Amino acid sequence: MSGGLTPQTIWLNNEVGNTQEAKREVLQIGAETVFDTPKPERLVHRALHLATNPGDLVLDSFLGSGTTAAVAHKMGRRWIGIELGEHCHTHCLPRLKKVVDGADPAGITEAVGWKGGGGFRYYRLAPSLLQQDKWGNWVISSDYNAPMLAEAICKLEGFTYAPSDTIYWQHGRSTEQDFLYVTTASLNHDQLQQLSDEVGFDRSLLVVCTSFRGRKEGYPNLTVKKIPKAVLTRCEWGHDDYSLKVENLPAAPKPAPEPGQQSLFEEESK
Repeated sequence: MSGGLTPQTIWLNNEVGNTQEAKREVLQIGAETVFDTPKPERLVHRALHLATNPGDLVLDSFLGSGTTAAVAHKMGRRWIGIELGEHCHTHCLPRLKKVVDGADPAGITEAVGWKGGGGFRYYRLAPSLLQQDKWGNWVISSDYNAPMLAEAICKLEGFTYAPSDTIYWQHGRSTEQDFLYVTTASLNHDQLQQLSDEVGFDRSLLVVCTSFRGRKEGYPNLTVKKIPKAVLTRCEWGHDDYSLKVENLPAAPKPAPEPGQQSLFEEESK
């Protein structure tokens, strides 16, 4: 074809597999349904072998049945998989658990000598924290209850979520003397002054509230923020493409790998 690129190689199905082979691989994880056109592990193995090195990070933003993540794991690559469908639970999680446990005999397992190992962390995306009301104002989503809201704000502000059983204004902490308090109330000067007195001058408190009346300064041990502003400054809105702007998230612990095994990700955390 004029102006087109001339193909340099052809990957035949006897070298990289076909759809029927891929369907058999998916059925071996115990899935009751199979996609119409799944990718065989041998095909993904060829692509990752050409494009990545051991230890590289592989992103599959449409995880499907988990083939790319399974192959990347067996090849010693790190990986991130994103999936919106329920087959994340019916296909991806069972498959990847078997890969980690060394109980997946299918695909490239024998070819790469995979015996199991490593692990992964599983996260469920929470609903949007903010939504616009009919006047266009940013308000807290009705999907959030008080503990969910406090935990979300703690993450965004770099605090550890650690609600106290006895002190109502301790929802999170960054140090032994620095705390965070989240409330949907609108605070006035008297309430802020009472908080300041209770916190004392040997401690500090970040107060994140819906709104406040009176001065923001004048409480040497308090920092006061509005919830919508605190969230919006940590996020990007209204773009066609988004850069990854996730700040102040606590690092996951890194347990030592077992002898002879390469630790790719930590064990699953729900």
